[in-house]
Amino acid sequence: MQIKEIGEQGLLKILQRFCPPDIIGDDGAVLTTAAEKSLVVTTDVLIDKVHFSDITTSPEDVGWRAAAANLSDLAAMGASPLGITVGLGLPGETPVDWVEKLYQGMTQCLQQYDTPIVGGDIVRSPIISVAITALGQVEPRLTIRRNKAKVGDAIVVTGCHGSSRAGLELLLNPDLITNLSKNEKAALIKAHQRPKPRLDVLPILWEIVNSHLLTDICGMDSSDGLADAVLQICNSSQVGAVIEATQIPLHQAMGWLTQQQALEYALYGGEDFELMLCLPKPAASELVQKLGNGAAVIGTITNGDRVLLHDSNQETPDQVLNLSRGFQHFTN
Repeated sequence: MQIKEIGEQGLLKILQRFCPPDIIGDDGAVLTTAAEKSLVVTTDVLIDKVHFSDITTSPEDVGWRAAAANLSDLAAMGASPLGITVGLGLPGETPVDWVEKLYQGMTQCLQQYDTPIVGGDIVRSPIISVAITALGQVEPRLTIRRNKAKVGDAIVVTGCHGSSRAGLELLLNPDLITNLSKNEKAALIKAHQRPKPRLDVLPILWEIVNSHLLTDICGMDSSDGLADAVLQICNSSQVGAVIEATQIPLHQAMGWLTQQQALEYALYGGEDFELMLCLPKPAASELVQKLGNGAAVIGTITNGDRVLLHDSNQETPDQVLNLSRGFQHFTN
């Protein structure tokens, strides 16, 4: 069965099963937020053949990744999720089963964070697109922003980088790598197909913020790559940074890559959905200790405007990072 056979209303009846019945049905969703909270709104768009393809991603995985990307943006602001809306652009020949599986994947991700689908829109399109708007709430004093880094801050990442890019390489070239175990391959592929937004970091971070009496929390997510995250923070905060290449956490299954390839994947691969935070050194050390599982201090905020990648092992020369090497929608 194809979408053109059941029409807009027929498809809406199917998709409404994924939404709370007491919220949908009007021209907009009404969500009650707690007192003394700020509303956070973020939107992300995924396009077929740009962000996913049937070669590497099932419809369930497309749904999971779409939801995870938006929840990661909320986590990057320090916000807890309230709900999402979904805008779909679909060719009429799209199988209805594909769309249902897309929503099943979104739901599988969202249910882990008690986040409902509260509405959306569907239109005919020559190509499949998935546009999600996520709504969250945060206490104003706990809002994480990109422009609050201070000279001397430690730069923390909450987990490994490059895993998603490595997983994509395995999906595109399944017979290329022969020295990995089945579990190692599965771990890297899962990192690409089913990334986890780091909302779990926030309760631990708030404990540390309160105990250290911190204000002006700085950070963002690393969904566009580690290099992009540190550069965006430094540009917004008008500071520089030194990143220690040997401290960047890499998944143990990435041993089949050369050191330079692994570093390239970590810096520019993207879609790892970890958080990068700039904190005073004592708070940063405590956060890394409590998070474990690949969390690490990878550098320091400095004066000036240069972001330098340094290798203390002197196996690669120092290099100045810039935004031109990462993925750019209209130049790559």
